[in-house]
Amino acid sequence: MYRINNQISIQEFISPFGKLDPENRWVKISEMIPWEQLEPRYAETFCEDNGAPAIPFRMAMGTLLLKQVTENSDDEVLANITENPYHQFFIGLHEYTTKPPFTQRQITNFRKRMPQELIDEINELIFNPSDKNDPPNTPPPTDDELENEPLEALPANEGTLLFDATCAPANISYPTDVNLLNEARIITEEIIDTLHPHTESKRKPRTYRQKACKRYLNFVKNRNPRKKLIRKTIGQQLRYIKRNLGHIDAQLQTVSTEVLTNRQRELLETIGIVYEQQETKYRTNATSIPNRIVSLHQPWVRPIVRGKARASVEFGAKVSIQMLNGYAFVDKIGWDAYAEESLLIPALLDYRRQHGFYPKAVIADRHYRNRKNLQFCKKWGIRLSGPRLGRPAKVTDPAIKRQERQDSAKRNAVEGKFGEGKTRYGLGRIMTRLKETSETTISMIFLCMNIKRRLRELFLFFWFCGNFYAKPGNERAHLANLGGCMVFS
Repeated sequence: MYRINNQISIQEFISPFGKLDPENRWVKISEMIPWEQLEPRYAETFCEDNGAPAIPFRMAMGTLLLKQVTENSDDEVLANITENPYHQFFIGLHEYTTKPPFTQRQITNFRKRMPQELIDEINELIFNPSDKNDPPNTPPPTDDELENEPLEALPANEGTLLFDATCAPANISYPTDVNLLNEARIITEEIIDTLHPHTESKRKPRTYRQKACKRYLNFVKNRNPRKKLIRKTIGQQLRYIKRNLGHIDAQLQTVSTEVLTNRQRELLETIGIVYEQQETKYRTNATSIPNRIVSLHQPWVRPIVRGKARASVEFGAKVSIQMLNGYAFVDKIGWDAYAEESLLIPALLDYRRQHGFYPKAVIADRHYRNRKNLQFCKKWGIRLSGPRLGRPAKVTDPAIKRQERQDSAKRNAVEGKFGEGKTRYGLGRIMTRLKETSETTISMIFLCMNIKRRLRELFLFFWFCGNFYAKPGNERAHLANLGGCMVFS
């Protein structure tokens, strides 16, 4: 039985390699997170009187942070934990051990037990604490109360909020109608093979799978197939799937669906929806269909139109974030395309409810500058960046141009945050396969980026203090060096 202590110090950790270094990054990260405060929130996801004893929050959350920061697979993370005493201290073990504290499969259960809302709460608690000193047990004001409060009672606006949205692509192959239908045909053939031994018929239904496979291979050998050939192949695959679905319906008249696995039942339901969508598109010659399924194994993934030169359409979750003081917080994760400008007013009301005042400025792209948002910002004295609505002015004030350049420079921070997440932390391709675990992974990525930023700030602080007091008289040079480090951090 492993001894877990959420408040263990490095002096108490028993290691055959000597004392742990207090300046190690995992020691610093463990000091940032209020493990004991978050344990009750994590315990709400478990049953009180059934099942095995739950693994503590620090072990579960610490393992997910190790995986996301190091970008390793589940088995590699488990191997690193058994080899690294700092990793064992980080997840709350009391002493070093060479035996794994849990199995690889349990890491997936950790992700299932960590909903996106809990990760966002942790992010807000650590990096966006409330500035208000309200008395305890005071209910927060509602949106209607905030919108109707008198202007004279408001304190001065403070702070700058940055808003933007991006797409976190899922780990799926590029979806084409022919490939999607061919995969659906193969799965229906496997379901027929599973059901047939349990039927009274001695003869297996004819599926023409060899002929269907040959026709598909003849199609994929064409590098640039014409539209006529694409339409012909889609029609062929649709007819094969229709025949297979008919056989499956006939088999299920005498065989229970319990013969199939849970995964097969889910796929069969998804294939039925895909067939209806593709058959309607084929019959009506439509170029698009609503709620189009692009992956049989991840049917919640939808096309997200980006309009970028590199990829006009991406397939994954749309993520809206806000940034404050260099830290990023997730506003919404949606699998359907939504209007991110509708999130601005709720975010500003939450900012007012949390800090006691509104931000002084909001930096966002032109999508956020609709009439409703502009009227709200004007009412509460918030400057919303971007050009005015309507026809551009013939003569632009130099002060307005200068302000637009400054806003554009500040907005680079949120674009850089997306770039950091996609190139360093896996936001450019979400490898988890479940809807809930994918949302958890996305929120975990932004939490890790905030942790890394806090570590850089701590490093700069100690570096500056060490240099400032080590060589008195060179304060101006030290300040110049610190400014350079801040630019490159």
